[in-house]
Amino acid sequence: MDGELYSRQLYVLGLPAMRRIREANVLLSGLQGLGAEVAKNLVLMGIGSLTLHDPQSTCWADLAAQFFLSEESLGRSRAEASQAQLSQLNEAVQISIHTGDITNDLLQAFQVVVLTNSKLEEQLRVGTFCHENKICFLVAETRGLVGRLFCDFGEDFIVEDPTEVEPMTAAIQDISQGLPGIVTLRQDTKRQFFYDGDLVVFSGIEGMVELNGRSPQPVRVQKDGSLEIGDTTGFSPYLRGGVVTEVKRSKTVRHKSLDKALLQPRVVVQNTQEVQRAHCLHQAFHALHEFQKLHGRLPKPWDPVDAETVVRLARDLDPLKGTKEESLDEALIRTIALSSAGSLSPMAAVLGGVAAQEVLKAVSRKFMPLDQWLYFDALECLPEAEELLPNSEDCHPRNCRYDGQTAVFGAGFQEKLSYQRYLLVGAGAIGCEMLKGFALMGLGVKANGGVTVADMDHIERSNLSRQFLFRPQDIGSPKAEVAARAAQRLNPDLQVTPCTYPLDSTTEHIYGDDFFSRVDGVVAALDSFEARHYVAARCTHYLKPLLEAGTQGTRGSASVFVPHVTETYNGPASAAASETASYPLCTLQYFPSTVEHVLQWARDEFEGLFRLSAETINGYPHRACTSLSGIERTQTPTILQQVMGVLKMRPRTWQDCVVWALGHWQLCFHDGIVELLRLFPSDKVLEDGTLFWSGSKRCPQPLQFDPSHDMHFLYVLAAANLYAQMHGLTGSRDQTSLRKLLELLPKPESMHPDLISDGTFTPADFAPEQLKELQERLEDWSKGPPLKPVLFGKDDDSNFHMDFVVAATDLRAQNYGILPVNHAQIKQTVGQIIPAVATSTAVVAGLLGLELYKVVSGPRLLDSFRQSSLHLAENDFIRAVPSAPAVQSFNHLMWTRWHRLKVSAGQPERTLASLLAHLQKEHGLKVKRLLYGQAVLYSAGWLLEKRTGCLCLRVTELVQQVTGREPEPGRRVLVLELSCEGEEDETAFPPLHYEL
Repeated sequence: MDGELYSRQLYVLGLPAMRRIREANVLLSGLQGLGAEVAKNLVLMGIGSLTLHDPQSTCWADLAAQFFLSEESLGRSRAEASQAQLSQLNEAVQISIHTGDITNDLLQAFQVVVLTNSKLEEQLRVGTFCHENKICFLVAETRGLVGRLFCDFGEDFIVEDPTEVEPMTAAIQDISQGLPGIVTLRQDTKRQFFYDGDLVVFSGIEGMVELNGRSPQPVRVQKDGSLEIGDTTGFSPYLRGGVVTEVKRSKTVRHKSLDKALLQPRVVVQNTQEVQRAHCLHQAFHALHEFQKLHGRLPKPWDPVDAETVVRLARDLDPLKGTKEESLDEALIRTIALSSAGSLSPMAAVLGGVAAQEVLKAVSRKFMPLDQWLYFDALECLPEAEELLPNSEDCHPRNCRYDGQTAVFGAGFQEKLSYQRYLLVGAGAIGCEMLKGFALMGLGVKANGGVTVADMDHIERSNLSRQFLFRPQDIGSPKAEVAARAAQRLNPDLQVTPCTYPLDSTTEHIYGDDFFSRVDGVVAALDSFEARHYVAARCTHYLKPLLEAGTQGTRGSASVFVPHVTETYNGPASAAASETASYPLCTLQYFPSTVEHVLQWARDEFEGLFRLSAETINGYPHRACTSLSGIERTQTPTILQQVMGVLKMRPRTWQDCVVWALGHWQLCFHDGIVELLRLFPSDKVLEDGTLFWSGSKRCPQPLQFDPSHDMHFLYVLAAANLYAQMHGLTGSRDQTSLRKLLELLPKPESMHPDLISDGTFTPADFAPEQLKELQERLEDWSKGPPLKPVLFGKDDDSNFHMDFVVAATDLRAQNYGILPVNHAQIKQTVGQIIPAVATSTAVVAGLLGLELYKVVSGPRLLDSFRQSSLHLAENDFIRAVPSAPAVQSFNHLMWTRWHRLKVSAGQPERTLASLLAHLQKEHGLKVKRLLYGQAVLYSAGWLLEKRTGCLCLRVTELVQQVTGREPEPGRRVLVLELSCEGEEDETAFPPLHYEL
C-alpha cells in the first residue's frame, strides 16, 4: 500500500477497506462519458484491476463528455482508445480490455459488474445472473439532463462499517454502584452523542476495574446525557479515569434483482414530491429503452415527433407496483425525450462519481449502499421561457466535438460558451475537474474567450490520487502550469493561462480592476475558508458570479452566487473554532485529560525544542530577550526551559544528539512526572474532602525508559535526528546501531532544571543565578555557528517531524492513562489535513458545471439555481433553491449586499465636503464616520479645526494624507465605508464606490 499516494483517502476509508479495494476485480461496460468518469475515479482510488468493455467505435458526440478520447480516436473502439491514458493515472492498477460479448463465464471472474451503456435486455440478463451468483451489479445511465443509478448487492450483503464517523469515545466522570449502574461523562471533553441501544466497551478505569475489557454491552441514554448500563452492584467502587467507546455494528442489506426492482422501485429521495418525480423519471427511462428497441436509436435532438412517441410509450407502460396511483407528468416526459440524445460532461461527472463510490462500497464493505435507485435530473438548466428552447435545426449534429452538448442546448448556446472568460482559483482536485469540464464544454475556446487558472502551490505525490491532470513526473512543478497544459491536451482550442501568484490582498495590483473587468465569472476551488471569503468579497465588489465547491471525505457542497439574484457567500470565517481553541498552559503541562491536550502538548514541544529555541539563541544578544515578547505569555516558561536544555551542551557527534534526546525523554516522561507527584501526591485531599486527582485531573504515572519499547525508541530516534538537524550535524536512520548505543549509554539525566508553573511565570521568576547561567551560555553559543530552526512539515514521512509528534503524544498519553490515537489520526489532526476522495470531488465539480450552464445562458430567476450538498457515505443528496439576498433599509434607501453607492470623483475632483453634501442630498445620509480600509477619513466627533481642515481636501488627497500613500496607478474605484446618524446597530450600509 502506497501510504503517501493514498494518504488523503485513507483518512476516509481506513486501511482494511483500502486493502479490499486493492484486491478487487471490476468489469466496466460502456466507455462513453459516464463510463470514463467511473473508470477514472476507480483507477485514481486504487482499484485492484479494471476490465474495460466497449466494442463501439468513437463518434463525434462522445467527445463532449469522454475526456480520454480525441479526434484521433474517431472510428476506434472506445475501450481501446481509452486504455493508455487511463493506465497513466495509476500504474498500480491492472487495466485490461475485453473485446467479446459479456458471457456468464466472463461475469464469474468479477466481484462487481457495472453497465453504463447497455440496452435494457442486456441489463436484465446480466443483472439476473449477477444476483443469482452474488456478484454486485450496477447500472448507470445518463440521457441529456437526466440520469439514474441502480445497485443490486444481493439479498444478504453485509456492510461491515456503515458510517464514515469514527466510533464515539468519551471520558468518564463517575460510575455508580447499583442496578442499573449510571455512567456520568465528563463535561470538559467534546460533546459526544450516544443513542439507546449503542454497544460500548470500557477501558482505563481505576477502581471499578471489572468493567475494563468486558464484552460490548448496550446502553440507555438518560436526559442529562449519562449512560445507563447493567448491574454494577457487585463491582469495586469507581475511583477515577476511564473511557467509554462505541463499538460499531455491521448491517445487512437486502436488494432485489433488476427485473423485480423495475416494477417496484425503491428510490433515494428526500421528500414525497421527489418520490413522484423519481417515479416519472423511472417511467421515462423505461420508455426511452422501448423507443430504442423499436427504432434502434435514441430520439433525435428536439424532434417533436420522436418526443411524442416516447410520451405514448410511457403512457402505455404498466403502473408501478407498491405505489399510489400517480398521474404521468407528460410534459416532463416530453422534455426528457427532446433532450435525451445529448451527452453532457457535468452529468457524467455527477453520476460517475456516485457510481464509482457505490463500486467502492461493494468491494470494501464500507458505507451503506444505495437503496436501490437514484434518479437525478437538472432539467432546470434549460431556458425558462418556452420560446427560448432550442429547435431540431439548431441541435442537429455538425461532426464537431461539442455535438453531444449542442444536442441539448443548441449551437447558439455553444457559441456563447466559447466567448466566455473565466477565472479558476485553485488547481487542486476540484480545480482539475473543473478544467476538464471547461475543456469538454468548450468554455472560452475562441480568441476573445479564455480561462485563467490561479494557484501558487506545487504538486505533491499525495495529490495524484485525486488531481487527475497530474502525473508522477509532474511532482514538484507548479499546479497551475501543469494543469493548464493538461487541459489544453484535452481540447487544443482551450485558451488557458496559468498564474502562479496567490489571489489575496498582496496581489491586487495583478488581479485588480483591469483584470476583473475582463472576467465574466469566477470558479473557486479552494481548501480554506479564509481564501474563499477573500475571493467571494472580490466577486461581490466587481459584481461577478461565483461558483464555489468544497469537499471533506465523502461530503461535498456546490454553491452558486449570482449578483442581485442570490445571497452572497456567507460561509464560516474559518474551520470550527473549537478546532483551533487554545488550552490553558497548566492543562497542557500538568493536567491533560484528552487526546487533544496531549496532541497540542506534543506539537508545542516540537516548536519549542527545534524552532523557537533556535530562533531565540540565534537572536542573542540583540533579540534573545526581546524575541520572547513575540511568544504567547503562557508559553514563556516552557520556551526558557527548552532554551536552557539546548544550551547545556553543544553536540559534536551523533552520539551527543542521542544523549540529549535520552535526557529529554527522562525529563518529560519520568522526572517531570515524579516532581509533579511530589508536589501533588496521588492521595492528596483538598479541604472539602475530595481527592485532588479527581474529576478532570488524571493522576499521572512516570515511565521507565525501555529501548525495546517501540514508542520509547521512536522518540529518541526522532528527537536525536531533529536535534542533529538543528545543529547542522548528520543524523542516522540505522535503528540497529541506535539500539546497541542505547544499551551502552548510562541511565539518562535530565537536560535542564525542573520548573512547575501555573501559567503566570515570567522571565523575572528565574532565580538570579539561573539568569546569569542563561546569559553566560548565550554569550558562549553566540561565538559558534548559528542554529538551524526546524520548520514543521506534515507531508514528508521521512523527516522525523511526525515521528516525534506521534511518539511524544503516545508517551504523554501513557503517562496520564489517556487512550492514544493512531499515527494517521495524529497526522490528520496536527497537519490539519482534509480527508478527500476522488468520487465526491467529481460530483461537486459536475454540480458546478450544471450551474455554469445557467450562469452563462443569461439572466435567470432565482428558482432555476441550485445549492447542493451531499454525503456519499450516507446517500444524502440535497439540491435546493438558494436564498434571495436579504434586503436592508434606512429611511427611503433599500439595498442588499450586492448594492453599492456610486459617486463620481468629477472633474475637477470633488472635496470631502462636496462628497458629504452629495450623500445627504441624493440619499438622505448624514455621514458621521467615513473609513478607507482601517483608516479614518472623517469623523463628526473631531474638533472643529481638524474637521474643517479635512473637509477642504480633495478625497484622494485626504486618502494620501491619512494612509501615507497615493492610490495605485490604474485604480478605478476607492471603496469607502460609512456610518450615518440615526442608524441602528445592525445596519450595514452598502460600500461607497468613489469612482476616479
